[in-house]
Amino acid sequence: MAKRSIEEVEIAGKRVFLRVDFNVPLADGQVTDDARLVAVLPTLAYARGAGARVILASHLGRPKGKPDPKYSLAPVARHLGTALGQEVPLAPDCVGPEVEARAQALAAGELLLLENLRFHPGEEANDPAFARSLAALADLYVNDAFAAAHRAHASTEGITRYLRPAVAGLLMRRELEILARIVEAPDRPLVAILGGAKVSDKLKLVQSLLTRVQRLLIGGGMAFTFLKAKGYEVGKSLLDEEKVEMCAGAMQRAKERNIPLILPTDIVVADALAPDAHTRVVRADQIPADWVGVDVGPETIRIFED
Repeated sequence: MAKRSIEEVEIAGKRVFLRVDFNVPLADGQVTDDARLVAVLPTLAYARGAGARVILASHLGRPKGKPDPKYSLAPVARHLGTALGQEVPLAPDCVGPEVEARAQALAAGELLLLENLRFHPGEEANDPAFARSLAALADLYVNDAFAAAHRAHASTEGITRYLRPAVAGLLMRRELEILARIVEAPDRPLVAILGGAKVSDKLKLVQSLLTRVQRLLIGGGMAFTFLKAKGYEVGKSLLDEEKVEMCAGAMQRAKERNIPLILPTDIVVADALAPDAHTRVVRADQIPADWVGVDVGPETIRIFED
């Protein structure tokens, strides 16, 4: 997966549009897990050290295409500033004359964090006009948002039609190198672990992984659709009814290939999705009809660890 990286282009004195993934969890206006911020620090340090004028851009949450204070990147700017030991200025928007002026005014080594990209419907719609407006802020494009790179949004795909060169950041390069190694020449045994809520997003991935791995572990919200395919009661747990048959097909293909597709054997269930809910651990085939599965149980954890 040969991709040009930020180290292979001239960035001194240039405005760099650095797409990052700062979609981090917040509570009471504070970042509660800064792993995604920390992951991009090497790229940020390299760009600033090379004399680039850095324009950081990210989405946060799902504000549905309009400004929402709940999804402002202000807490992210404060947290990043603490990590860097200096104030990180936050632009009032991610496009427009004022933002363009602030981007133009950046000195070498300075940075500016744009406000939430998803405050505009053009981001998720990959609107060409919005993509051009983003491109107008910078001289070149760097993508370091691996977790968002699969989405054809204005800041990940559309902008590259108007802003060149478009290269990978250091985090993106590392992720691509690891992915290439896993796909092309993995160390074995190779075990894949899948989770998350949307089983529909991952069924094609399951099919692909069954040709590459020795074991496939499935947890998270997507596990309940697989459990349903086994004929289990899943109560009020997250379920994609339309994908039950496809999950059954995936399990059959795993069996034919003699690849263990390992599902949770016990589940933490709750009587409500609320802080004061009652919880207990039940067998995966004994989820009460009016309870909701919220996590894998301790036996499943031991099995997955092994």
